[in-house]
Amino acid sequence: MHHDAIPTAPRRRLLRTCALATATAALVVPQVWAGSPVTATAPAASAQRPLDISAVTYNLGDQAYRLPGTGEPVEIGAIVHYPRDLGTTPRPLVVQLHGWHETCADREAEAAQDAAELSQDWDAYAAASQKLFSWPCASGTRPIGSHRGYDYLGEELARQGFVVVSIRANGINASSVWGDENASARADLINRHLALWQQLSVSGRGGLVGGFRDAATGKPRHVDFRHRVDLNRVGTMGHSRAGAGVTWQAADRHKGRLPDGVHVRAVMALAPAYNVMTEDMAAYEITKTPVAVIRGTCDGQVGREAFSFAADATARSSAGFHQLAMRGANHNFFNTQWSPESGEVAAGDDAGHDDGHPGQCTEPGGSTFEPQLTESAQRRLGAASITAFFRRYLVDEKRFGGTPTGWSLSHK
Repeated sequence: MHHDAIPTAPRRRLLRTCALATATAALVVPQVWAGSPVTATAPAASAQRPLDISAVTYNLGDQAYRLPGTGEPVEIGAIVHYPRDLGTTPRPLVVQLHGWHETCADREAEAAQDAAELSQDWDAYAAASQKLFSWPCASGTRPIGSHRGYDYLGEELARQGFVVVSIRANGINASSVWGDENASARADLINRHLALWQQLSVSGRGGLVGGFRDAATGKPRHVDFRHRVDLNRVGTMGHSRAGAGVTWQAADRHKGRLPDGVHVRAVMALAPAYNVMTEDMAAYEITKTPVAVIRGTCDGQVGREAFSFAADATARSSAGFHQLAMRGANHNFFNTQWSPESGEVAAGDDAGHDDGHPGQCTEPGGSTFEPQLTESAQRRLGAASITAFFRRYLVDEKRFGGTPTGWSLSHK
């Protein structure tokens, strides 16, 4: 479904009900790393000395390729965090992908949308939404950098020895693909990036050659990634609708779409927004790849059903399936660009609140309140847990042990 097909329900209401016009795109989330969900506590940090890191970007264009089926334009761009000294042994690769969010930082459109919601003028609301969810953005309007919302995580993983690629997906967010088609499109986008990295790492060729720029200055920068990235040890992290995308990509049915020589060894679904109305669970079934799910107990966009969806998708898995309920965490704070402190267009706190429980939060419509995590605390816990998961399955860090504090291992 395209954003212009959402004129009758304001975005805030959509985020809370997870039903977009056709009510076919309900969001879900799982809830445990090894027993019952408990208060999330950061796993013990690795004994490895943190490495010095650096960052570059690449951008092959806002319309670098067209979505299969619809032909809608999608960009190929990302930021890369990596250890400054790449060494001689190829390093595992982690790919990060953001979920559904406004694409264009149009403050006038945001104000018009807010006013239209108050007056219940849904035609005006749809017109404003059209501007906020367009791609490419109108001339003079800055794209919202949702992919930069996980820089804190990319930096932490790079300090631990990973090469981390955080992908831009504004074109998909502005597209007409929805439900399973949205998950498929996100998986396809990841695979296109992986093919570029496979070419670069193996032969030093392909579209990324000469395409890197310093993330701080924007100036061209040469980084020799040849034979430095291990495409046999790839981890994926998808937030929100991208959580469904990384699950789809790693599913048994779709592994054949991975570029030759690329193997996904660990999948992290962060507050994943699955299409729970799907009639084909086999499209998400994963039987040989470890999967982890994190969801905050104050998530206003994704319900607890996500845990059961992922559990069903991995029910026959011989690998680990882990779940973590993060107490006092919401949906948006995992992405700095979606969080109020950023001051970005469309940023907000999606948790449920009540005047009688100051400083506390719940799921929208919930009755159980608990202290809400600050933006920095939520990201600190998230980064520690995600790093522990990838260290366990990409570098065989045994101290993860399957059951760090707060996690539940549901089955193997």
